[in-house]
Amino acid sequence: MDQVTTHMPTPARGHSEAPIRARILQAIFERRLPPGEKLTEDRLAELFGVSRTVVRQALSRLAQDGIVEHLPNRGAFVAAPSRADARHVLEARAVVEPEVAGAAACSCDAHGLARLRGHIETENRARSSGERGTLVRLTGEFHVLLAESAGNPVFVRLLTELQALSSLSILLYARGEESACPPDEHEGIVAAIERGDVETAQRLMREHIAHVAQEMDLSEPVERPTGLAQALGITPRAPRRR
Repeated sequence: MDQVTTHMPTPARGHSEAPIRARILQAIFERRLPPGEKLTEDRLAELFGVSRTVVRQALSRLAQDGIVEHLPNRGAFVAAPSRADARHVLEARAVVEPEVAGAAACSCDAHGLARLRGHIETENRARSSGERGTLVRLTGEFHVLLAESAGNPVFVRLLTELQALSSLSILLYARGEESACPPDEHEGIVAAIERGDVETAQRLMREHIAHVAQEMDLSEPVERPTGLAQALGITPRAPRRR
């Protein structure tokens, strides 16, 4: 599977919902579709030139992956993961992605390595030019590309879902304005894969996921506000006596 490009063709009427899903995922990666954004079927059908049935199929698939949520009588919205959801995503990534890196170290061929190297160069250009939205998308796509290099389509599907949820979580809970993928760490992982060093590739990926987690504020408030006044830090006025 080739890397998702920014200029994807608009599907013709009656065609598969897959390009619609891919375009929505890309917009999430680039933080152009924020958590809570409404996805209106009529508008999407108009934009993509397809029937509402095709749009509904795309949104249904995204909902199955936890990326879109349907609210009764309100419609479909981009999911807004809770802090607990974000922790669960990172825990899953910490289990799966070292195995992906190890598998890539065993099976990645020259073509796969060239794609990984080229992708990192694109990341670096986006980082140096300050294209933050593009960088967020690219750093997420790196992990999907790594799964492709491992040659396991199940890894690819799983990482596509996890990266979309990670992007939403980063948007909500990142401590700062920088991407949650620290610079140079992708390069170290690819260097280990190129050497066929399974153990190092797995270790570096574990450290990388830990660093991603450290850049996010996922701790729950010690005490939740008991009402609007407490949440706003306002002491309610005593009611006037009559």
